[in-house]
Amino acid sequence: VQLVESGGGSVQAGGSLTLSCVASTNTYTTHCVGWFRQAPGQEREGVAAVYTGGGTTTYYVDSVKGRFTISRDNAKNTLYLQMNSLKPEDTAMYYCAAGGLGYDPLDRYEYNYWGQGTQVTVS
Repeated sequence: VQLVESGGGSVQAGGSLTLSCVASTNTYTTHCVGWFRQAPGQEREGVAAVYTGGGTTTYYVDSVKGRFTISRDNAKNTLYLQMNSLKPEDTAMYYCAAGGLGYDPLDRYEYNYWGQGTQVTVS
């Protein structure tokens, strides 16, 4: 599975961005998929995830709840992250991930496939 992110950029605080991640295969209808971020000198943290297992459940790290929304378009094999009310502390490289088992959707060790990342800078 290959994942390609896009949509990153530089915005002012309070602004919005939408990240996209296109998968080479139809992986978004099974397993858990998510968005992670990593700032310089920090560990990669889970931001948002969506898991389909008897229903669709979304997960968010507390710091982005109410501001970020994860969604997917299965027909396009695309995962999205809508980010509103961005803050300087949201600055990081953002990665999409696929192949998670759903036990701990915001745990990076669950995921088998990663994109190359897209930079988000909030000033």
